Amino acid sequence: MLTRLSPLNQLAARLRAAGFPLEQDWRTVDVWFREWASQTALREELRSLLRTPSPENTAVLLRGSRETTTHFAWCLRDDPHEPFSFWLHEYKPQEDWREGYADSVHNHRYHFCTTILRGNYLHERYSTTCDRDSGLITSAQLRRRTLCQAGACSVMLADEFHRIPEAGDGTMTFLVKSRPVTISSLSYDPGTGIGHRHVPVEVRLGELADRL
Repeated sequence: MLTRLSPLNQLAARLRAAGFPLEQDWRTVDVWFREWASQTALREELRSLLRTPSPENTAVLLRGSRETTTHFAWCLRDDPHEPFSFWLHEYKPQEDWREGYADSVHNHRYHFCTTILRGNYLHERYSTTCDRDSGLITSAQLRRRTLCQAGACSVMLADEFHRIPEAGDGTMTFLVKSRPVTISSLSYDPGTGIGHRHVPVEVRLGELADRL
């Protein structure tokens, strides 16, 4: 791998040159990501990017970033011509968490790889049962619970379900995501037994006029 490139550009170059559709073989991306995430220069580059962002980086951050019930999701790179995007997740103090999608049992519309830059979190993986007619989750069974520390890496595919019920103060993670591979995602609240489907606004746009 070329060391003349910055860590983020190294990863972007590797993904662009993959030679196969990333979403079809995300396990290979995970192998690359784990090797790449072990370099110590990553945190320093992210600090530099955030302390002195270029106008282009600032625009990406402000346009794509958002708040969730458990963390702030900062968009670092999101070029629509690239089959991936880069994100920084800043977890809120536990007392500021609100009940909702992020700390329920849920999946995502995309595949992703992540590494913990600082802090730690409790990561739970689940198997689920869905209703045949509605497609909503009706039950969830805990498969594995792991306390993940700084430096840990993990991969989640779009058809896998997980939950992060706890995170240490100051926890921050870096993620690389694929483009969406499904039009919606699912969540399930073990406390109430209620399942939900989550459809992003961009998918609903074509139906909006007909609903008026």
